[in-house]
Amino acid sequence: MKDMPVLILAGGKGSRLGPLTAHRAKPGVPFAGRYRIIDFVLSNFLNSGYRQIYVLTQYMAHSLIRHLTRNWSTSSGMYLEVAPAQMRKGSFWYRGTADAIHQNLNLLTESEAPNVAVFGGDHIYKFDASLMEDYHLQLGADLTVAAFPVPKEEASAFGVIQVDENWRITGFQEKPADPTPIPGQPDMCLVSMGNYIFRKHVLEREANWVVQSEGTSYDFGRDVVPHLVEQGASVYAYDFAQNKIPGEPEDARPYWRDVGTIDSYFQANMDVRSRLPALNLYNHQWRIRTAQRHYPPARFVRHGNLGHAEVVDSLVCEGSIVSSAVLHRVLLGYDCFVHAESVTTDALLLSGCNVGAGAVVSNLLCDKNCSIQPEAVIGQDPEADAQRFPFISESGIVVLPKGTNVPAEGPIEIAHDMGQALLGDPLTAARLKEFEDRVVFTETDRHSHISSGPRYRRYGPGARP
Repeated sequence: MKDMPVLILAGGKGSRLGPLTAHRAKPGVPFAGRYRIIDFVLSNFLNSGYRQIYVLTQYMAHSLIRHLTRNWSTSSGMYLEVAPAQMRKGSFWYRGTADAIHQNLNLLTESEAPNVAVFGGDHIYKFDASLMEDYHLQLGADLTVAAFPVPKEEASAFGVIQVDENWRITGFQEKPADPTPIPGQPDMCLVSMGNYIFRKHVLEREANWVVQSEGTSYDFGRDVVPHLVEQGASVYAYDFAQNKIPGEPEDARPYWRDVGTIDSYFQANMDVRSRLPALNLYNHQWRIRTAQRHYPPARFVRHGNLGHAEVVDSLVCEGSIVSSAVLHRVLLGYDCFVHAESVTTDALLLSGCNVGAGAVVSNLLCDKNCSIQPEAVIGQDPEADAQRFPFISESGIVVLPKGTNVPAEGPIEIAHDMGQALLGDPLTAARLKEFEDRVVFTETDRHSHISSGPRYRRYGPGARP
């Protein structure tokens, strides 16, 4: 068992993931049908041998905290403590990543370990953290930053790192407009994954410095890392491509996704259900843990005299029923019902969703408990979708907020509680304002927490005899 304490930053809002994050923190967003995003970083540390974990929460943390306390704190074998924002240093919430650590330095007082890990809680990846700590100890580094190459056109969304031949960091640009490429690779940049291992006393010193100095952003990427580099501290990049996971093939390529936008989140889910998934969830030596739900197995059945269910290149989670329907390239969450003669392609449906008989849908992302009524059509006509649905990604993915009902014709119906959440977020509220005459908020008897799947309706609305 490793003695290094781990601080997981899980307070992010994830504004670019609206409407999925209008009512939950980004680390709490469901992923791959049955997980949540935060399950990946927690599983990484559990599999790597670390047991002393602190999760720092802030924005819309209720569902995230519930998930952690019910499924991780008591049954995982690790000591996991949730640390909500408490205004310990003044009448303000976390002002940045470094300030979040500063406000929780008290969590480290009893630790005698020389190092501290500070990792983000909102990325999808596998990572053996013990290998990074070994690298950090071998170099005697003050700070080690996990790094990964990405195409230059994507690098402006990250902290961009420059290193010498020994991978010592010589420069750091936080989200630059014109990122510096890797020498000899003009189309690629080395970026920070937002995962750090500090010497404990260096972390404490820098956390105090960043909040006491004028003009800082209270941020690791913008302030702390550049400051340490400028001071000549021993700051190194750890090559994520060298991180080998037990049980993975020797030629397996490292996988890391920020999932910070609707399109990147959707594509990462599609990566999981692809024929040769870039992210392998079937490695028994590196299990990704999550809630254990008591649902029956998924069912694929014929409805009356109709044809059989046709499921191709898809994942279907427990408790879901596919009845004489077609699923092509679909990730279907748990407790869903897909009715007879419906056709669903290139879609992600989270738990508790219902697809009515004869519906035809594609290029769709349904948050939990959405219901698509019989004969409804989505994703076949981009112009018609743009007139009907307020939330559509840059690539044309229609996004349904949690608990939304889509009739065959007429205005879509958003559950009243989700309507309040969406109107409380400036970005989603602005979109809804443009659709005032095309969106209806349901009465209080229809709540977004109510499943549209088989738990509550044996056959669902519009099922055919």
